[in-house]
Amino acid sequence: MSSSKRIEAAFPRGLLRPELFIGVLSSVSAQVVRFNVSNAGSPSGAHFLGGRYGKGEVGEFVLVEGQVNLLLGRVIEIHLPESERRSLDASRSKLVGLDAIGTIQLLGSVAMDSLRVTAGVESYPRLGDRVYAAPHNFVADLPSLMESEGSVESDVLLRLGSIDVALESTVAIRPEKLFGRHCAILGATGGGKSWTTARIIEECLRHKARIILLDATGEYRAFAGPFVRNLHLGEPVAQAASSTACSLPPTSFVESDFLALFEPAGKVQGPKLRAAIRSLRLATLDPSVSANGIIRKIDQAKGPILAAEQKPGVAEKLDDPRQEFDVRKLVAQIEQECVYPDGFGTAKGSKDTSKWGGDSGEVSYCLSLMSRISAVLTSPSFACVFASSAGSLTDAIEGFVGGSHGLLRICLSGVAYEFKAREIVANAVGRHLLNMARSGMFEHKPVVVIVDEAHNFLGRQIGSEDTVARLDAFELIAKEGRKFGLNLCLTTQRPRDITEGVLSQIGTLIVHRLTNDRDREVVERACGEIDRSASSFLPNLKPGEAAVIGADFPIPLTIQVFPPGTRPKSDGPNFQESWAI
Repeated sequence: MSSSKRIEAAFPRGLLRPELFIGVLSSVSAQVVRFNVSNAGSPSGAHFLGGRYGKGEVGEFVLVEGQVNLLLGRVIEIHLPESERRSLDASRSKLVGLDAIGTIQLLGSVAMDSLRVTAGVESYPRLGDRVYAAPHNFVADLPSLMESEGSVESDVLLRLGSIDVALESTVAIRPEKLFGRHCAILGATGGGKSWTTARIIEECLRHKARIILLDATGEYRAFAGPFVRNLHLGEPVAQAASSTACSLPPTSFVESDFLALFEPAGKVQGPKLRAAIRSLRLATLDPSVSANGIIRKIDQAKGPILAAEQKPGVAEKLDDPRQEFDVRKLVAQIEQECVYPDGFGTAKGSKDTSKWGGDSGEVSYCLSLMSRISAVLTSPSFACVFASSAGSLTDAIEGFVGGSHGLLRICLSGVAYEFKAREIVANAVGRHLLNMARSGMFEHKPVVVIVDEAHNFLGRQIGSEDTVARLDAFELIAKEGRKFGLNLCLTTQRPRDITEGVLSQIGTLIVHRLTNDRDREVVERACGEIDRSASSFLPNLKPGEAAVIGADFPIPLTIQVFPPGTRPKSDGPNFQESWAI
């Protein structure tokens, strides 16, 4: 359907309806205009075509009939002149005839012919121009009206909510507009971001979507069905009925992960740990030079080991930080690294460079490191990595991409916080997804990764001063994932804990109520299109109400998110039942 026919079908009697007239302009400035409110004395709004219109209430979208085009704005203030203020009292009969003045924040321009909406003011109005309330279906259609010229109509739309309680004002957004430049769902506790996340997942499952959900707390365990697969690591707090246990193989970790996890200290432990990892890589690549999975060096000849390091297919992988090795042999291998670099020769004071020497006594300096390695390897926090016989999570992810499921939910609630286990495991999953994307696996099957409670996983560092490692997998996905078909959707109640480098890569923000000034400042810095007038509405949003902001939404759109059919299990304890006598 052409744009003209679509407009005619949507607004058969025109966009500026006389029933929605609310006043005329009395003042014009660069960013706001003021108008005389004709219905200031009305005790309530009006109903038109099944929807309620305030006709001059704060927060209402309005259209200004300019000389060249229409202007879209939002009412941000209604007040009385000082001379009229004293005549106001509680008696409704004295409200008639009040000379109220409204302030409109100018948001964008509306083309007369196509109704295409663009940010900014193309032509300013004149004094006396008329102001109308914007029809609900026009405001609901803003996501499509803000698209660039030449955009084709899409059958894949995500119906997220409405601009008010009226059903005729459903807001539908194309997935490329929502996820194309990554997405973040922000909001304080109780603002409704979990419901919004669940609603988005449900809408995606209506189509051939590929969604991977990292469920940090298990609140989305109610998702089930033929297109949903539930996996869990460790022992979840509350397990989904159809969830399958899985493990994260140690091969998902890289050398920097182990260095930060085991925290070698001083000038001895770090080099010995690196040398042990390199030796264990060689034992994996060429088992013929190992004994029980380790490379023995104490009083052993160097020749076979040096020759194995130069073999084709070994030399180029030996120093690859992603090359796998048996981490369970680390303690034993560190003992073998604590040797003199050369053995003693037959003559007094001479050296035999063809073999290593005996125990150098450095084992005592590495005892604390070896104890920490043993503690980590046997910790219940890492049981899903080092002591699990369950199926591989990485294999499950690869099978999901090529399978028929639409949602792969990975529950992390069973991974403890000890030794930063949850952060490290989530980062390893993110790194694996990024490597899959770089290899081209998502090029024709784009995948959206939803990271719940993202502030726990982004911008984190682990390790001591000598071995600091940044958990930056999701930051790298935010920076380069979209060109490989891997898109990110973050949900968090603490935007200030997410690095600005990540937020600067987020193209779409769905912002629920934010009461913290620092959180609102982060949102303002991350999205240049929103100014303080628009962000002033954020602390007053109702539960379930959200502002959609972003590069593809230059005009902030406030919607009431539809309740999801599958409700998140995010309710707290029932104090009435627990505390009743």
